[in-house]
Amino acid sequence: KMKIKSQFYKSIIGSFVLMMLLAIINLSCQANNTDDEKPVVVVDDVVTDTETDTIGTVDESGYKLPNIDLSHWKVTLPIGNPTEVMPPEILNYATNATLKPFFYNDSINGALVFYTYPESSTANSSYSRTELREQMVPGSNSTNWTFITGGNMKGTLSMDEISKDASGNYHKTIIMQIHGILTNAQRDLIGQSDNNAPPMLKIYWQDGYVRVKTKILKDLSTNDTDILRTDSWTDDAGYTFPKYVGFEKFTLEVKVTSGKMEVILNNEESKVYDSVHIQKWNVFENYFKAGNYLVTIDWGAFARVKYYDLVVTH
Repeated sequence: KMKIKSQFYKSIIGSFVLMMLLAIINLSCQANNTDDEKPVVVVDDVVTDTETDTIGTVDESGYKLPNIDLSHWKVTLPIGNPTEVMPPEILNYATNATLKPFFYNDSINGALVFYTYPESSTANSSYSRTELREQMVPGSNSTNWTFITGGNMKGTLSMDEISKDASGNYHKTIIMQIHGILTNAQRDLIGQSDNNAPPMLKIYWQDGYVRVKTKILKDLSTNDTDILRTDSWTDDAGYTFPKYVGFEKFTLEVKVTSGKMEVILNNEESKVYDSVHIQKWNVFENYFKAGNYLVTIDWGAFARVKYYDLVVTH
């Protein structure tokens, strides 16, 4: 009997040891299995998500942040009259209760999200926006640039989600702009009540394509005073880049020099504007804009645009 009991206990112990070994092997296999996880490679302070090819800085919590310096931008929201947030307040957007519903981080992909819907609009517009406006002097709209001095804006972005109209077609939104502005002297010369001037460049996300619209003079013989008036200018026929970007990431670059403007998609396709209309545009000061300017007032419309990086130089 004692021999039988000994063999019985040895059998139980052996089974227990086998079960533990199998559990350890299973845990080891799970740790090495990457089929259900996105591989992430960490290099110094930069995280690269090898599935989405997104690169961004990492904060203390390990979340990825967009590569965007907001110290020379203000943002307009689709609420209030409308509401604007300037530097330095905009730098704390992640904890700003007013901004958070419209302007926030996607910390998984390292993007800054611009969310908007039809609500409040700015003067001289019927449409709402969550959009950045360049401020060369933080907190001031008074210092701007001309085509003679030039400028460059480059960003990587994607359309995250956008609504459709009653016909089932996607709404469109403006993702980049060059907007004109009158100096105080020019404003007074034409007797205008504000400093608004036409936008020389509007770049749209439209049905998954990048579409560019610029301004041209209605009459090339317009005098030096009347050229400052918005109604002296009209839209050109527009240009749509042939590449379909859809809801994937893409890069846009706008290069401006005296008498010339170039729009580049994904460092591959380029549209150059260097006509007499651009040359005559030198009369205006300008500022860059970027974000989500939704071109509809349809009830229930909305759009979410993600910017992964955005850099402006002069």
